[in-house]
Amino acid sequence: MGGPGTYRRRPCGDCPWRKDAVGEFPAEAFRHSAATAYDMSDRTFACHQSGQAKPAICAGFLLRGSAHNLAVRLGYMQGRFNGGVSDGGCDLHENYRAMAVANGVDPDDPVLTLCRD
Repeated sequence: MGGPGTYRRRPCGDCPWRKDAVGEFPAEAFRHSAATAYDMSDRTFACHQSGQAKPAICAGFLLRGSAHNLAVRLGYMQGRFNGGVSDGGCDLHENYRAMAVANGVDPDDPVLTLCRD
């Protein structure tokens, strides 16, 4: 369930962070959201299944792509995220760059240059 300030607790069945969900989204989608993995980014990676009416932050992102994200770090400090996020036994990409490359983004694409691993 989504809503302002919410987040998913486990990756969805076709979550792009899952290694078994490669190819569900076009490479351009990963180019567009690469800035969520930049150091001190204030952008977050939303769960695609939550939609615009009840947006929620992606569990895969919280587990593998948010260590250097300012918005997420502040969210933990402010108590908006209280844990409970699990991979649910799914094999996830190690970081944003690995996920993007697995989904067709050229490893030398400039949009990935600033991604933190």
